[in-house]
Amino acid sequence: MSPSQTNLLQGTLDLLILKSLKTGELHGLGVSRRIDQITRGTFQVKPGSLFPALHRLEESGWLTGFWGESENNRRARFYRLTKAGERQLGHETEEWQKIAAAMTNALKAT
Repeated sequence: MSPSQTNLLQGTLDLLILKSLKTGELHGLGVSRRIDQITRGTFQVKPGSLFPALHRLEESGWLTGFWGESENNRRARFYRLTKAGERQLGHETEEWQKIAAAMTNALKAT
C-alpha cells in the first residue's frame, strides 16, 4: 500500500459501494474504479473485500444484480441501487457525517 492510501475503516466499504452506485449501474470492477475516483485514490478496494460486500449488500436488498456484458465484451455482474439502498445510503451518510464532525471536534480540542 502506498503512503497516500489508507485502510478502510470498518463500515466504510458499504457506504462507498452505495455511493459509487448512486450515479448508475456498474460492474464490480467499475465499482472499485469509482471508489478510487471519488476518494481520489485514498481507498483502493481489492476484489477479496469488494465482491463479498457486493453480495452481502445484494442479499440485504440494497442492491440488485444482473448479468451483462462489460466494455471488454466479457460477461460481468452489474449492480444498481434499489430504493432501499438509496434510503440506506442516506442513513449511512448522516451517520458518517456525525462521526466526521465528532472526530473533527476531538482533534481540535486542546
